[in-house]
Amino acid sequence: MLKHLTVRNFALVEALDMHFEGGLTVLTGESGAGKSILLNALGLVLGERASTDVVRPGAERAEVNAEFDLTGNDAAIRWLAEQELGDLDQPKRCLLRRVMNRDGRSRAFINTTPVTLQVMRQLVEGLVDIHGQDENQRLAHKDVQLSLLDAYGVSAEATDSMAAAFRAWKATLRQAVELETKLTNIENRAALLRYQLDELQELNLVDGEFETLDAEFRRLSQAQSIKETVTQAIDALSELDVVRRNQRDLAVVDDNHPMLNAARDALTSASELTDDAVHDLRGYLQTLDMDQTHLTELEERLNLVHDLARKHRVPSEGLSSHHRALSDELSSLDADQGQLETLQQAAAGHRQTFEHIAEDVGRQRRNAADGFASEVSACIGTLGMTGGSLSVQFLPADSERGLESVEFQIIANPKYPAGPLSKLASGGERARISLAIQVVAAEKTQLPCLVLDEADVGVGGTMADIVGRLLRSLGTHTQVICVTHAPQVAALGDAHFRVEKDSEQDTQIQFLDTDARIEELARMLAGADVTEKTRSYAQTLLDEATARTLH
Repeated sequence: MLKHLTVRNFALVEALDMHFEGGLTVLTGESGAGKSILLNALGLVLGERASTDVVRPGAERAEVNAEFDLTGNDAAIRWLAEQELGDLDQPKRCLLRRVMNRDGRSRAFINTTPVTLQVMRQLVEGLVDIHGQDENQRLAHKDVQLSLLDAYGVSAEATDSMAAAFRAWKATLRQAVELETKLTNIENRAALLRYQLDELQELNLVDGEFETLDAEFRRLSQAQSIKETVTQAIDALSELDVVRRNQRDLAVVDDNHPMLNAARDALTSASELTDDAVHDLRGYLQTLDMDQTHLTELEERLNLVHDLARKHRVPSEGLSSHHRALSDELSSLDADQGQLETLQQAAAGHRQTFEHIAEDVGRQRRNAADGFASEVSACIGTLGMTGGSLSVQFLPADSERGLESVEFQIIANPKYPAGPLSKLASGGERARISLAIQVVAAEKTQLPCLVLDEADVGVGGTMADIVGRLLRSLGTHTQVICVTHAPQVAALGDAHFRVEKDSEQDTQIQFLDTDARIEELARMLAGADVTEKTRSYAQTLLDEATARTLH
């Protein structure tokens, strides 16, 4: 249960220290005194998100600490040990801490170890349940109603196993769908590659062939022009008789002067080179003798290469390497049909397991529904709604929570048919029915601590007294902390705190002894005009609280 709550620089609170015991603890005070602030502070150490406006003006940070006694809560102790978050010196104690900085940063701690809010929430789910003033609206939700019914009479192990099987089924099915999509994409890609490779294979272009074809085509396509140029060159070179004549004339000159000999040698070389050039040009001229058919064939093949290169969006000279790349990609594609079948079989198995467990959970729910409805109906009657009752309607569903959802059907007046809780016209009726549901659910959930924010709203007089006795009875096995404006409820508290504002408008809290309780109850009864008569009535309320029990 909750043992201590310490608040520093939180909203209107400068410093508060509260010590709690078991049973029913009541918090009272005038409207606006800050009772809800305390519940908001407690919510922060239970993992709720914080905003910068919770930091007290002028302070750099707000801090909330809560100490829990885990005696008898083996699940929480075991969870802390598994997460290595336990207090080795005092394993049955747990300290929760939240620090909120003005710059928006927030930190959470469990037994001095920093943790995430998600981790903190996992722990406190089994420690405290806070029912705020909007609980009437929350209880109208089908998922909340299903949780209440499950907590009342369904094995938690079964619901956990069912949810795990559902998640395993969905996860495996998702993997199978993703793989099937992947395989489809692979097959589509493979079909495209095979089609493209068939085109390239039909062309059968080898490395370097395009460059050879292109060069030959360029040469042959201009063969006529080249032939004319070469023929003119041969004719011109053949007419260079002046070189030969000068060579013959100089050969008969009877002089061995070096310069003359060099000139003779140069003329001899020029004559020989000219003859060689004529010879080579005549040979080259013969290569240009080709038929038009060969040129047409060259042009057609080059056109095929260019067309296919444009289709594949690659340069013509890169078509051959592109062919190899596509072939390598096709070889690397992995279409593991066997893995898909394995996943599909696994998904079917998880689905079968889920349905089997869900059917058992459904039977447990239907078996528990009558008892739950009967107890809530009895509690509704105790709260003064004669003829009021609750029934549980089952609706088909398919989720990790099972094969059905539930909706609480309410009869507030026997003259009218049953309807959903949210459809009740009277706010007071909704409040009393919601309280009855909370009381019955809390008795079964065995939560160590139940916090109620004005659960008695909309009721007064004798009904408020009955509400108080219900809460006090509940407090015999669950710690109940209740914010209330009803003196009848406040009088039944095992411990009583008063919340008020001081002269500086700061929220203060005070534990009340018997005399102070009488004054506070008198204020709640009469407002500002406290008299001896109201004090006497307040004393009577306290006396009756200890003398009577609820049957």
